[in-house]
Amino acid sequence: QLVESGGGSVQAGGSLRVSCAVSGAAYRTNCMGWFRQSPGKEREGVAAMYTAGGSPNSGNTFYADSVKGRFTISHDTARNTVYLQMNSLKPEDTAIYYCAAGEWVAAPDRESEYNYWGQGTQVTVS
Repeated sequence: QLVESGGGSVQAGGSLRVSCAVSGAAYRTNCMGWFRQSPGKEREGVAAMYTAGGSPNSGNTFYADSVKGRFTISHDTARNTVYLQMNSLKPEDTAIYYCAAGEWVAAPDRESEYNYWGQGTQVTVS
């Protein structure tokens, strides 16, 4: 129900865009998030967007301090796809990036709040 794509390898300072195709029950959620996990580290929230139309917080976004000003989350409702545009990439951004969808998310950086998860896509910055 969540399928990521677009990961790959890039040199430091470069850009990548990862995508998350949303379908099924995951479509009927109020928040989409991106998390990442590096070897030996816990999974961390990177960015999130409230996507439920008509909700008072629709369109609100969250970014981890480490990516503010470099990463942008967006939602294409016509394509049922969420994107994470990553610019000025650093080696410490290297991780598996996961897309997540939550039916009712109060804390967008908390993975326990999300109900659906993608399989992940590798991003490597050298």
